Amino acid sequence: MSQQLSASAQKVQDALASMGYAYQVTESAHVTRTAAEAAAVVGCDVGQIAKSLIFRGISTGRPILVIASGSNRVNEQRIASYLDEPIGKADADFVREHTGFAIGGVPPVGHARQLTIFVDRDLLRYSEIWAAAGTSNSLFRLNPRDLEPMTGGQIVAIT
Repeated sequence: MSQQLSASAQKVQDALASMGYAYQVTESAHVTRTAAEAAAVVGCDVGQIAKSLIFRGISTGRPILVIASGSNRVNEQRIASYLDEPIGKADADFVREHTGFAIGGVPPVGHARQLTIFVDRDLLRYSEIWAAAGTSNSLFRLNPRDLEPMTGGQIVAIT
């Protein structure tokens, strides 16, 4: 792991610090675009990877971030029921516009715009999890119980 962070990873590190969290962003030579790749790099269970998925409200166009356990698939109808609005997948341009990050590296914090955020309750089964930190090869380890106050998100069932 390198000590000098890329600009995107540093942005996440700065966001964490500004919120009072001492978590450390690390970057590796290994790409971690998927939960399985990230779990292999850090040596944890796939379920301990907090994957950030961006959706778009079909009616309003609002950005929705679902922070899901790496072993879960998001039930889009369930998320839509929390919003009273159907949702669809967001394209790469929408993701970058609203988060400031590219798909594969979207962190739970430090976004360009306000997002509606849902946190997978299954992440709370673990004592520690790993989340993307702004690039496809950066991560940070955290206590899953910090996700709710850190993001302002709502803990929900996502499957």
